[in-house]
Amino acid sequence: MIELLNEDLAREFQAVIAYTVYSQTLKGAAFSDIARELAVHATEELSHAMQIAKQVDYFNGTPVTIPCEVKMSDKAEDMLRFDLENERQTILHYRERIRQAEAMGEFGLSEVLRKIIAQEQEHLTDLAGALGIDNPTIES
Repeated sequence: MIELLNEDLAREFQAVIAYTVYSQTLKGAAFSDIARELAVHATEELSHAMQIAKQVDYFNGTPVTIPCEVKMSDKAEDMLRFDLENERQTILHYRERIRQAEAMGEFGLSEVLRKIIAQEQEHLTDLAGALGIDNPTIES
């Protein structure tokens, strides 16, 4: 579980960095509202990272310090699509992690993850709306 949570933590760090950078580099009037929303997402992702790090520590592990790769583009739509795919992947992984936690009898962890996943789904919806598309399907 420590290894899996550290993978989740690396994805949360990726999200913090991506949302921080994207919120400050999105250009154009069409993206000003979403840029402000991305800045909010960055702070929420930092909270998720802190919660996941705390869970790694609970299992007597050492939290990772290196994020997953952050993709960059000069195109606003690309940045939003990168974030959308990252959120989709994060939700998929957290759904699996919840099942694993409950199979281990770690219901506290599953509750933490449920709260995080609710915010991740909000982020997904915000990004899909900004792109003018439906929420992507999340297969699990």
